[in-house]
Amino acid sequence: MKPDPRLSRRQVLRGSAGLALASGLPFAGTATASAAVIGEYDVVVVGAGAAGMTAALTAAKRGLSCVVLEKAAKFGGSAARSGAGIWIPCNSVLAAAGVRDTPDQAARYLAAVVGPSIPASRQQAFLADGPAMLSFVMANSPLRFRWMEGYSDYYPELPGGMPDGRSIEPDQLDGNVLGAELANLNPPYLATPAGMVVFSADYKWLALAAVNPKGAAVAAACLARGTAAALARQKPLTMGQSLAAGLRAGLQRAGVPVLLNTPLTDLVIENGKVTGVTVAGGVVKARRGVIVGSGGFEHNAAMRAEYQRQPIGTQWTVGARSNTGDGILAGKRAGAALDLMDDAWWGPAIPLPGEPYFCLAERTLPGGLMVDAAGKRFVNEAAPYSDVVHTMYDRNPTSPTIPAWLVVDQHYRNRYLFRDVAPLLPLPDEWYSAGAVKKAWTVEALGSAIGVPSKALRATVNRFNGQALSGVDSDFRRGASAYDHYYTDPYVLPNSCLAPLWEPPFYAFKIVPGDLGTKGGMRTDARARVLRADGSVISGLYAAGNASAAVMGPSYAGAGSTIGPAMTFGYVAANDLADHP
Repeated sequence: MKPDPRLSRRQVLRGSAGLALASGLPFAGTATASAAVIGEYDVVVVGAGAAGMTAALTAAKRGLSCVVLEKAAKFGGSAARSGAGIWIPCNSVLAAAGVRDTPDQAARYLAAVVGPSIPASRQQAFLADGPAMLSFVMANSPLRFRWMEGYSDYYPELPGGMPDGRSIEPDQLDGNVLGAELANLNPPYLATPAGMVVFSADYKWLALAAVNPKGAAVAAACLARGTAAALARQKPLTMGQSLAAGLRAGLQRAGVPVLLNTPLTDLVIENGKVTGVTVAGGVVKARRGVIVGSGGFEHNAAMRAEYQRQPIGTQWTVGARSNTGDGILAGKRAGAALDLMDDAWWGPAIPLPGEPYFCLAERTLPGGLMVDAAGKRFVNEAAPYSDVVHTMYDRNPTSPTIPAWLVVDQHYRNRYLFRDVAPLLPLPDEWYSAGAVKKAWTVEALGSAIGVPSKALRATVNRFNGQALSGVDSDFRRGASAYDHYYTDPYVLPNSCLAPLWEPPFYAFKIVPGDLGTKGGMRTDARARVLRADGSVISGLYAAGNASAAVMGPSYAGAGSTIGPAMTFGYVAANDLADHP
């Protein structure tokens, strides 16, 4: 059923129910005596993020009637806010770029990263169906993708790892393809510079634009793309904006309604099978099943307090604000087992006023180090971001590391972009007022300002400086992995990760355990079906994305390990519903 775009949410739902009645399709009855059936489809998808929209597009193209119910006033969820890296080995985009990978190599790497905590069948399903999903999305939407060349797998030294990486990202998309619906796209977490078209892979070079010819050339290319788009009267989108808009455009073409401001309140269960969902005003029936892609629970303080290590809250995440675990809780009430609830897609964050800043390049660039409350280094600052936060939590009970501090000098500030503050420019006053950054003219005074022992901080900086000059971090092996060098300065030798701190003033940025979203949720099998604790299947219920326990387990294979599996298992779920009526 292709709804008239002028119809209201209620009209779409009522219209679908009327169509079903008129065509003689049976209703199984309402969930309760008072719950009115306000719509009926073959498949009901909860959540208009990457997982949900991929699932809905797949269902529609398999000939199933489908609706997407989105809690928020905007579509796209956390995916729209993200850099939209996508980790899917052996796909057609990588092959076209000349990346040499094999299914066996990818399987060995994923198994080494994930370990035995995730069933081999789920790992195999992701690797087998991921490439097909990507080809399907390109065939049924305006989305195209590009290789993020050089963005290493996060553990390239493991069997099957690739130093040049397997991650891809969406290509530039003209937002005009969505028409008026573009206004309903969830905005990005961090806006790109005005007049520029920037890809995720560009940011590593933009950070170096003041000191590196390639950085300057990339900045010029970003500006040229922006100028060309403006002259063509385009509305250029990249990263998560491109991904979400492209999937939404595919749904438009397929006639799939996306109903905003329509939160799930519960699942409907009849005779042991999930047969629909309840929303404000009644029940939306699902003849074949419900696919939950409603995101994680990063903005649910009670759930974070119940399941995760302290200190934790909702103020350090950059996930979509609508992600409060509604789908996970509904699944739990239906009998779903939950896994990985203590974990998240962690990353060091700076608690800036308004919104935390997920810190990537800044902690890796040479000339900075992280210290704990004792003024000592405790981690390889350039390690994968989830590992850094795992270390913070592991150490914090006995050697406080929350908050930690990223210490840099003026030489660092003169060379590198920091968030969106250009080199040489002062940091915003409100950062200081919020306590997110401290500044002092000596290392010792900086130690006093951040509440760590001044002599210990000076000793730490002195030791670090000696290691930087030698190029060997004998304490934490920073620079030993190819991954460590992605966000670094290639002109710094002998180790592009390491440079001494010597030029005053000195700065310390508060570091807290941030995240891109939680990674725990409903336990699923290789077909994305939700499971009970005893391993039995909850008939009619599927989950994908952060509403399900991640196929990556407690680890992170590479950039896009969130979105790649989310889209893949949304695709798997819809195909399973089509194949098993």
